Amino acid sequence: MEAVGTRILAVEDDERIRSAVKLALEDEGWTVDEAESGEVAIELFNQVVPDVVLIDIMLPGIDGFELCRTIRRTSDVPVVMVTARNDTHDIVAGLEAGADDYLTKPFQAKELSARIRALLRRVRPSGPSHARLVFGDLELVPEEGKVLKDGDEVHLTKTEFRLLCELAENPGKVFSREALLDKVWGYDYFGDGRLVDVHVRRLRTKVENDPANPRHVVTVRGLGYRLQT
Repeated sequence: MEAVGTRILAVEDDERIRSAVKLALEDEGWTVDEAESGEVAIELFNQVVPDVVLIDIMLPGIDGFELCRTIRRTSDVPVVMVTARNDTHDIVAGLEAGADDYLTKPFQAKELSARIRALLRRVRPSGPSHARLVFGDLELVPEEGKVLKDGDEVHLTKTEFRLLCELAENPGKVFSREALLDKVWGYDYFGDGRLVDVHVRRLRTKVENDPANPRHVVTVRGLGYRLQT
C-alpha cells in the first residue's frame, strides 16, 4: 500500500508537458511539486522531501544528468529520467548518473503512473528475508536496509539495495536479466537489460574492491548474474 501523502517532484522545462504530468499524477492522488529548471529543483528538493523525482534530461542550465548526480550525493530517493528520444547513450548516461528507471517521450500517463507505483513499492525486499547475510567482507542487513563492507556502511540506492538482496537471498543461483527485471523493477520492462547491466555496474563500484574483476557480483556469460559465495 502506498504511503499517505506521496509527493512527486516533476522537473520539466516545457510548461505544457509539466502541466499534463501534474494533472495525470494528481489524478492518482499524489501531490506534485513542479520545477522548470535544475536550479529550482535543487531548492525545492531540500524543502519538500519528495518520494519520487521525475527529471527531464534536457533542462536549461543544470541538465538532468547533473541534477540526478547532485541528488544522489545526499539521497537515495527513486529517480525516473525522461528522454525525448530512444537514444541508448542518453538512457545509459541517465542510469549511470543514478536514475532508477527511464521513460521515453511521448509516454502515456498510465505508463508513468505504473513506473512510479513500482518505484514506491521498492523500499525493502519482498518476501521472507534473513536477518543478516555475510559474504566475505560484505554484510547485508535486509530488515534495516543496510550494507556493510569491512564493517563500514555502504550507501546504495533503493534499487541497488533491492538488486543486491535478490542475488544474496539465493547465493550461487544465476539470475537472468529478465528475472531480475521482474523481481527488482516490479513488472515487465520489455526485456530492457540495460536497466540491469547499468545497476550491476553501479553496484560493483560500491561493493567490490576491484569493480573490473568482481569477487561478489559475478557475470555468468550468456545467462545473467549471480552472487559468489
